[in-house]
Amino acid sequence: MPTESQIDALLPPEMARRAEEVGVRKAALPADTMLALAVLAGAFIGLGAMLSTIALTGTSASWPFGASRLFAGGAFSLGLILVVVGGAELFTGNSLLVMAWCARKVAAKSVLRSWGIVYFGNFVGAFATALLCFATSQYAAAGGSVGAMALAIASSKLQHSFVELALLGVLCNALVCLAVWLSFSARSTVDRIVAVVPPVTAFVAAGFEHSIANMYFFPLALFIKHFAPQTFWSALGTTPAAYPHLTWRGFLLDNLLPVTLGNVLGGAVLVGLVYWFVYLRKY
Repeated sequence: MPTESQIDALLPPEMARRAEEVGVRKAALPADTMLALAVLAGAFIGLGAMLSTIALTGTSASWPFGASRLFAGGAFSLGLILVVVGGAELFTGNSLLVMAWCARKVAAKSVLRSWGIVYFGNFVGAFATALLCFATSQYAAAGGSVGAMALAIASSKLQHSFVELALLGVLCNALVCLAVWLSFSARSTVDRIVAVVPPVTAFVAAGFEHSIANMYFFPLALFIKHFAPQTFWSALGTTPAAYPHLTWRGFLLDNLLPVTLGNVLGGAVLVGLVYWFVYLRKY
């Protein structure tokens, strides 16, 4: 009887079974372990967002729009690579827990418990990473251009309506969960990295909205607005008053809320439920 190849990537039916098994394990994690892994994931996504900000600094003005966005998206991929390869609990990726729930391997209460703990931990990790990056005065690099880009990124995220942001969140997490889904086919670390990069690059290049990334982008921009020294603003030739809509309320209610709702819908329904229906549903 031939043995299974350990070189070829897993096929979608096997990927679905792996996703189900992973969901069961994730939901059963002790709360303290889950929280620690969630803080790590928030920090990892923050690092990807930090690198993406640096990648956009300068290139957004001198490169063609598409090229600079693709470059920034590739840089942001660092965050999900660290999550998938390093091991961490990411709220958006955990939308795929619905596959285990639909298969009746995990209770709804366990899914909601996981989402709640992981969301909070992701916020702590991303927020702390933004605070550390601000404390290093990294935003003042390139004559303040890095900080100006951070302010521009956050400000641009407040220019959409509630519905638009929710839909941008749907599209974003469909791609993020597809990246995680593709990683379930992997046999090696290289496989995981190659699987993750294209979908993540696509959502960043397209301007879709990721709730956990925004937990880094907005705090960093708000720290700069409220606490950057006058020398920074003088170098840019502007003032904090130029960013009137950049507020904590704007971040939490006008952006994070609709984006989070969209992320859940995009990941859980458009990816998790669809693949459960196709490969795990019992006739």
